[in-house]
Amino acid sequence: MTPFKLTDELVADIQQLIADKKNAALRLMMKEFHYADIAEIAEELTKDEATYLIKLLDSEKTSDILAEMDEDLREGVLKNLSAKEIASELEELDTDDAADIVNELPDEIVQQVISEIEDKEHAKGIVELLRYDEDTAGGLMAKELVKVRESWNVLTCVKEMRAQAENVTRVHSIYVVDDEDKLKGRLSLKDLLTTSTKTHIKDVYIAKVDHVNVNEKSEDVAKIMSKYDLEAIPVVDEIGRLVGRITIDDIVDVIKEEADKDYQLAAGISQDVEADDSIWELTRARLPWLILGLFGGLGAAAIMGGFEEMISKHAILFFFTPLIAAMAGNVGVQSSAIIVQGLANDDLKGSISNRLVKEMLLALLNGIILAVLLLIFTWIWKGDFLTALAISISLVVVIIVAGIIGTFIPLFLEKRGIDPAIATGPFITTSNDIFGILIYFWIAKLILGI
Repeated sequence: MTPFKLTDELVADIQQLIADKKNAALRLMMKEFHYADIAEIAEELTKDEATYLIKLLDSEKTSDILAEMDEDLREGVLKNLSAKEIASELEELDTDDAADIVNELPDEIVQQVISEIEDKEHAKGIVELLRYDEDTAGGLMAKELVKVRESWNVLTCVKEMRAQAENVTRVHSIYVVDDEDKLKGRLSLKDLLTTSTKTHIKDVYIAKVDHVNVNEKSEDVAKIMSKYDLEAIPVVDEIGRLVGRITIDDIVDVIKEEADKDYQLAAGISQDVEADDSIWELTRARLPWLILGLFGGLGAAAIMGGFEEMISKHAILFFFTPLIAAMAGNVGVQSSAIIVQGLANDDLKGSISNRLVKEMLLALLNGIILAVLLLIFTWIWKGDFLTALAISISLVVVIIVAGIIGTFIPLFLEKRGIDPAIATGPFITTSNDIFGILIYFWIAKLILGI
């Protein structure tokens, strides 16, 4: 399969076909593309052009295009569709994707759209999903699945499975429930095929099955599915009834969104933004951390002002200030990034004290190696061993402190229920700049006797 490549020429050809209303040629061209590729094309079109394309193609394909489309563009397209047209798109989607789209609709037309859905069971499933928070297992799950009762025999089971599978895009697992729909286990397809048709399901199903509760956080669901390499996981309600399943494609979206959020936090962006957002939205997301950096810089300048006399006598100290600040920030970000990654992947073991001791020893080793190199360079450059020693010792202490701060702050924030990703980037860099400069000049003052 040749990878799809979006070109300006392709977009221009599609726009021309839309302008000329050459519907037959446009339908023929779109047949060649996957729905995800058409969604990518639509994002290069105007809202009206994208709407024209959606109205032209069959709902069986356009429903998937809408689900894949950028949220802002989808919102604009949906405004140009009637309640009946939106309902026909929702009927082609799994309940989880349909519920996501309904969540984006204005409140005044949601009820109208739901009432236009002809499949009432499908509509009921969508409405049920709307009551769950989008960041929970309930908000992620789809109602479509294959379940069998433990009281059935194999023959009845196969008949029921055939009927249920018509509404399921992909059958990952066959779940077993009791007469009250409480999850009991899963059924092996091999056992089903090799067992007598008169055998009861309760005699052949596998009791052990990983599952999550509807209120489980989406990040925790992602960790479970990743740890056990699951393609799908069943979801139960508060009393253990099977109410849905979560598939791997939904979890990939969760992991991507979480990674994007953590990356933006680490870069000092406080809100979820994209490159195409307005200047005002981008400013609001970036400005808080830039203000923090400004105050950090003012604090560092004030600290240096307190050592003005020493700097005037040993001007060389001033030239090494950026180096000390940079090393403090870099070490702190490295330490915090490792901790944040470990917390995100749930593979951080051991107590906080052990982690701090380990980071201290690591920082000490790195600091000594770097300090020796700095000592040799400075001594050869200026020929002043005492000053070179003061700068080098300061570097060791600064690196150790930066490592401790970079380790402790993410762990502390995690304990407080705050996303530790905010500890990286500007927060750690600014705090370590201030502590680094203070330690640097204080140690230099002690050694140089000023």
